[in-house]
Amino acid sequence: MSRPRPEPVQVIKQRRDGALKAIVDGVPYAQFLGIQFERHGDELTAVLPFDEKLIGNPILPALHGGATAAFLEMTAIIELSWSMVWEDLESGRLDVTSLDRKHLPRLPKTIDFTVDYLRSGLPRDAYARARVNRSGRRYASVHVEGWQDNRSRLFAQATGHFLMPQRDG
Repeated sequence: MSRPRPEPVQVIKQRRDGALKAIVDGVPYAQFLGIQFERHGDELTAVLPFDEKLIGNPILPALHGGATAAFLEMTAIIELSWSMVWEDLESGRLDVTSLDRKHLPRLPKTIDFTVDYLRSGLPRDAYARARVNRSGRRYASVHVEGWQDNRSRLFAQATGHFLMPQRDG
């Protein structure tokens, strides 16, 4: 009995990148802030490119706390959505060509989100990674860390709890 040939790497990469792009493009506020996501396998790193509109205190200058919190919350929501889509994507149950605004999976809803501002966000690019601590059918808990120049020197971190959307079937 022969096994089917595996798909070419480029086809898999294209499918994964297409699914991530569809999820991120489905969040207009992430687009407004300019948040981008870099994908390495199933791991996501969020990038908030510096923009003058993100400055809250022009005297320091420092990133606005609301922009920082929104960046971390968007990172958590996209990570949760990505983890939900990943299983279906890899098993072939999800058709990436049907992922558009009308057919996107619903996003998790925030129950609470607590941000620890550890230091001022400088006027430069920021990065964040989320770790899903627990994800069940109805509830998820996520921890997010944000940094700028040095991954071990966080400028903010957050913990959030989310209501997960019901899955079909």
